[in-house]
Amino acid sequence: MRNPVVSGAFYESDADKLKDQIKGCFLSDFGPRKLPEKIPEQELKGIIVPHAGYLYSGPCAAYCYKAVAESKRPDLFIILGVSHSGFSSCLSMKDWQTPLGTVKVDKEFGKALIENGIPQDETAHANEHSIEVQLPFLQFVLKDFKFIPIIVSDDFAQIAEIILKTIEQTKKNVIIIASSDFTHYGAEYGYVPFAENIKENLYKMDAGAIEEIKKMSSKGFLDYVNKTGATICGKHAIAALLNCLKSSKAELLKYYTSADISNKDYSMAVGYAAIKFRK
Repeated sequence: MRNPVVSGAFYESDADKLKDQIKGCFLSDFGPRKLPEKIPEQELKGIIVPHAGYLYSGPCAAYCYKAVAESKRPDLFIILGVSHSGFSSCLSMKDWQTPLGTVKVDKEFGKALIENGIPQDETAHANEHSIEVQLPFLQFVLKDFKFIPIIVSDDFAQIAEIILKTIEQTKKNVIIIASSDFTHYGAEYGYVPFAENIKENLYKMDAGAIEEIKKMSSKGFLDYVNKTGATICGKHAIAALLNCLKSSKAELLKYYTSADISNKDYSMAVGYAAIKFRK
């Protein structure tokens, strides 16, 4: 069992308080302002969702999980995260615990991924929050589901090929989740490309990245990130998702920054985007 490491920090550690916190994210002025409805919509192929503390990025994430709840249920979720500690691409085969209960890993799909070339490394996943913070939202909207957690590094293209091969082999219907915040601005993040009109420039910076995502080109997206230096922590997870979902259409559901939520001090701010992908 993989135990939570940011419970009580990024989100509430008490189950009832956590449910209330997630509900508050859906009802927030920065969120969709309503809970998911019960009638399924068209098939969802993937989402890009932030992974900061729920106080900041939770309302943005709620847009994506409303889309998940209102779409056809998949056989499993593939959650692509980033290692903030610098680990290479790998998956976890442990079941994951949150305050809302145990989330089961799809062992059959995981074994197939390993056989096709993605290594297993539980140490890499043990203290990483980018995948963990997605699970309570999924538990809130779906209760029971299976998933596969994968950290993605600069070999994203190979990871995407293995995922597509394994989907074809297993014939499973999946939703792919790329966990990523957008630009981290400020001296603390070592990224201060502009000192005036920070909010406007930060919005513009991330809007450029989102436009490249809408083109469904991992190369265009990464070229933009490399050219601007935009500090998008899950860039490789996003690139892998784009390679997996080339025939899909991207739609931006919500964008704002941490400074919009907090004290309006843009000297240190992180961008959050909720993006969904459909056929």
